[in-house]
Amino acid sequence: MSDGRRSDGGEAEAAIAEAVPAATLIVTRPGPNAPELLMMERAAHMAFAASALVFPGGRIDAGDHALAERIGGGLEDAAARIAAIRETVEETGIGVGFAEPPEESIVATLRAGLAAEEPFGALLDHLGLGLALDALTPFARWCPKMREPRRFDTFFYLAEAPANAAPPQADGKEAVGCHWAPAAHLIAECDAGRGRIIFPTRRNLERLAQFGSIDEARADALRRGVHKVEPWIEERDGRHWLCIPDDIGYPVTAELLENVKRG
Repeated sequence: MSDGRRSDGGEAEAAIAEAVPAATLIVTRPGPNAPELLMMERAAHMAFAASALVFPGGRIDAGDHALAERIGGGLEDAAARIAAIRETVEETGIGVGFAEPPEESIVATLRAGLAAEEPFGALLDHLGLGLALDALTPFARWCPKMREPRRFDTFFYLAEAPANAAPPQADGKEAVGCHWAPAAHLIAECDAGRGRIIFPTRRNLERLAQFGSIDEARADALRRGVHKVEPWIEERDGRHWLCIPDDIGYPVTAELLENVKRG
């Protein structure tokens, strides 16, 4: 293309896989110097983002849509929020986005039910739990148009962990570890070779590192609104860069393609 911009190495659009709807929850808690984020390490056998540090989350399934219809509101957004809450419980054991913060034993029962593939809505009814979807603040939406075996259209939400939350515990299947850390620390650890983060996660960590509290992050997200980020490859002085828009709140908007870690 004459402007040096293309989707993925000049490959035809028809070769790009259909994106799978997904949702991610950026869970925060106050830290001594900066907000801490809940991160999990993906298992090495996973087809997508193997061994990478990620926010908890996953696919939006039919049960999430069914529950969204019961709760009401914008169905796509509600289903995404429900999926983010469900996946966070399943992968880390942290219960966020409930009408009343559930006790540790209730979260454990809910998690065991999800592991047994019981419907999330039925488990909520059985345990007398309600959801507070407005506790999640829309933060971002990423849909890379790249030739990868799996491609996701992912909604990112911000939420604060309840004060009584137990320490996170990885499920041992999709996640092999999980911990709390400030965004800047996570970036530094990965730069030092002690972790791996893929392109969207890195960009979102850089954005989150700008804020001194979750309230600052929420205010910025609400002011800017959510824009669908579709990175593109651009040639600059004979080198290829993976780029995102420069007016939606991200402090770093391009990375050399040879350095990029992808799914």
